[in-house]
Amino acid sequence: MPKILSTFARLFATGTLVGGLLLASPVFAAEGGDLPHAGTDLSDTASLQRGAALFMNYCSGCHSLKYLRYSRMADDLGLTEEQVQDNLNFTGAKFGEHIQVALSEDEGKQFFGKMPPDLSLIARVRGSDWIYNYLKSFYLDETRPVGWNNTVFPNASMPNPLWQLQGLQHAEYGKADASGERPVEKLVLAQPGSQDAAQFDQTARDITAFLEYAGEPVALKRQTMGVWVILFLAFFTFLAWLLKKDYWRDVH
Repeated sequence: MPKILSTFARLFATGTLVGGLLLASPVFAAEGGDLPHAGTDLSDTASLQRGAALFMNYCSGCHSLKYLRYSRMADDLGLTEEQVQDNLNFTGAKFGEHIQVALSEDEGKQFFGKMPPDLSLIARVRGSDWIYNYLKSFYLDETRPVGWNNTVFPNASMPNPLWQLQGLQHAEYGKADASGERPVEKLVLAQPGSQDAAQFDQTARDITAFLEYAGEPVALKRQTMGVWVILFLAFFTFLAWLLKKDYWRDVH
């Protein structure tokens, strides 16, 4: 009898651990924990769909998502094959292929000095807050080869892909430090874009949410599965209790 109860206890402990892992939110590394919170929500399908459209239209010309397939994205985000192939696939890739970039390595080196990186795991490496603030922190800088700089990632080798939406930002500098460099104190919107501040915040949040999803697509289904696992464990625990009560009924 004690062996049976011990087995039930081990099964319950193991199942509880699995259920907890299934319910747990993905853990992302955060570079610069003091950055404003992105506020992404992976349960917001509309946000993920908007983020996918924005990424594919503004970012996929240079950055790939080589660990994510078009078909997987369609299934997870509630999109049809026709919607993906007609609106989100600009390389002519097949529906079941990974999201690659049309830009060649030679072109990447010619335009940016190096090939733009794949962004499949950027949210897991940098953190969602980092991406969100990075997208909002571009400013014009004539000293840089591409004419742009970024306060979150200084001397980035890329222009602002969303400048038409956000507008053009200029930096206001503080006093020079010991090395003679003048730190950026704040960014000022010098020329408005097609979106106001609130709209662009949502745009940055949608792209961030999509990249967070791309870093771990299974997270969407894992949380749903976790609920059913916990319910099963609760039912299993009740059966174990009934079995224990029956076995020990005549034991005094």
